[in-house]
Amino acid sequence: MTNPRIEIVPLLNDNYGYLLADETGEAAIVDPAEAEVVLAAAHQHQLRLTTVLATHHHGDHVGGNLELAARIPRLRIVGYAADRDRIPGLTLAVEPGDVVQVGQLRGALLAVPCHTRGHVAYHFGRALFTGDTLFAAGCGRFFEGDAAQMYQALHQVFGALPDDTLIYCGHEYTENNLRFAASLEPNNPAIHAAARRAAKLRAEGRPTIPTTLGEERSYNPFLRVRSPELLASVQRAHPGVEVTDPVAVLGVVRAMKDHF
Repeated sequence: MTNPRIEIVPLLNDNYGYLLADETGEAAIVDPAEAEVVLAAAHQHQLRLTTVLATHHHGDHVGGNLELAARIPRLRIVGYAADRDRIPGLTLAVEPGDVVQVGQLRGALLAVPCHTRGHVAYHFGRALFTGDTLFAAGCGRFFEGDAAQMYQALHQVFGALPDDTLIYCGHEYTENNLRFAASLEPNNPAIHAAARRAAKLRAEGRPTIPTTLGEERSYNPFLRVRSPELLASVQRAHPGVEVTDPVAVLGVVRAMKDHF
């Protein structure tokens, strides 16, 4: 599978869109919140935008769809068939496992419902575009799903992918996520190393993205629901209630993050 060229496009306050392009310069934009910013980025990088890849229907991810469609003839807007009524301008509804083609690039749509019931990720080569499911050091809120669905997404769907998979997520939440991770595993050196790296990058005005799935497995609390130190922190926060099942632990940790 060919690896795409990827350009990070900062959008709104803390969103990221991603331009992915083949060798000819044909490109897709993942989650275009702002059409003008996306068009400017495509022009800057000399890319020919032909496709939108929507991870989910929230406005801070698809807000630019219709304007892009009005500005670019024959633009394809790709999204999950099960969520076709909520993706603005959808022209190509795809199912899990379908091949998603952008020029010479071939990727796959992965269904990961929970943050929304129609949330998907896109996997192209080593790159995984996770939207609001998996963040650097975090995961999305359970707006339309539950802990079992998020566990399936993180530990089984994404869990089947190798450590060198590059994670391109929907928001710049890394520093706060790592502060929460450190509250659960204060003795985990990987968390502190990641926090130092993130602070340096942000001080330089640079994204903390991408990370790798291997790195996430070393410090992301939602991927570490079997860590003895994390389990002890959860137990201290919930005295008298034994929480050991990995799905239940994930749900409790997400609730703790909601109030962090």
